[in-house]
Amino acid sequence: MAKPNIGVWLIGAKGGVAATTVVGLSALKKGLIRPWGLVTDLAEFSHLDLPGWDDLLVAGHDIRPVALADEAMRLATESRAIDRSLIQACRGELDRIDRRVRPGTIWNVGPTIGQLAGPDVPRDESPREAIARVQNDLKSFAESNRLEHVIVVNVASTEPPADVAALPPRWSALERLLDRPRKCPLRASALYAIAALDLGCSYINFTPSLGSAPEAIHELAVLRAARHMGCDGKTGETLLKSVLAPMFARRNLHVMSWVGHNIFGNMDGQVLADPVNKQTKVASKDHLIRQILGYKPQTHVSIEYIESLGDWKTAWDHVHFQGFLGTPMTLQFIWQGCDSLLAAPLVLDLVRLTASAWRRGNTGRLTFLASFFKSPYGVEEQDFTRQFQMLESWAAGARD
Repeated sequence: MAKPNIGVWLIGAKGGVAATTVVGLSALKKGLIRPWGLVTDLAEFSHLDLPGWDDLLVAGHDIRPVALADEAMRLATESRAIDRSLIQACRGELDRIDRRVRPGTIWNVGPTIGQLAGPDVPRDESPREAIARVQNDLKSFAESNRLEHVIVVNVASTEPPADVAALPPRWSALERLLDRPRKCPLRASALYAIAALDLGCSYINFTPSLGSAPEAIHELAVLRAARHMGCDGKTGETLLKSVLAPMFARRNLHVMSWVGHNIFGNMDGQVLADPVNKQTKVASKDHLIRQILGYKPQTHVSIEYIESLGDWKTAWDHVHFQGFLGTPMTLQFIWQGCDSLLAAPLVLDLVRLTASAWRRGNTGRLTFLASFFKSPYGVEEQDFTRQFQMLESWAAGARD
């Protein structure tokens, strides 16, 4: 077996997405599953210098005092999303990763996430101190395992919204706020991003939280020759919107309204039951339609926590549009999928593609990864087909 040389550091390492990602990675290493859902297994990417499954070593941060294997088993027993025998076959790997998870930070995460934190999570550290502690964990992980590169992926719960426009645009000014806790508006996801990028690690924000969105943090990435991308993994209803909305635009069908209603019951749903945290997610899901169509129909997105559903997410969408002669017509669809199982293969894809970008010397925003996100950094294009063509063009460049 090859010695791992790429570190995968998961923020929210004991959550549903992380647990599913780890089970999937372990099962792929053991040859127990087929690579369904993995974009990097498509033929057009076979020539890339992608890390193999045995090249990846997982660790991370979390704030909850739970066992990773228990979280994975909940997906089997409560959500009925993963076969119990598969988790048992991967139990040893889950336990080893569990021992590599360190306490995260709850700086400015809001009360809903903060109340989930266990007793070993610091309550009184400054932003600067939190960053230093995270960096010590990352450096120790890389050095003790002799890793060539570490990729930090944020798969934690959605934080309350942050006003990106109000932040200073330059890194030198933003850095000064780290020593002024009462005036530092950054959230935990941004502190993780700063910690990673300052060390030259890669950072991927799979959530709609602040992360590396601020221009000043992007400047830090450029200064350190690091790379980052986000935000909010595009896995279900919004993925369909990014495919269907271009159809209406290209057939010149006028969309009058587009309404989407989402229900699910996992930890993410529980956090999003807080109206403040929900604002961040709704904003990420709701902007896509008007950007694709070029005008603003009436839109509405609702997200409701229904505990009994577990990790199963259902979305109902109603599209009201005008056809020829102005006649109103309707498209309705229902999407039901297991939230964590839709997200986990994309996390693995993003890790592999980011590792390839690191080997090719790509720095700054990895805009070719736009098709993986609802709100891709630095990319206005929301049409899924055109976004995917960006990825294909980047991959084709590896042949040159």
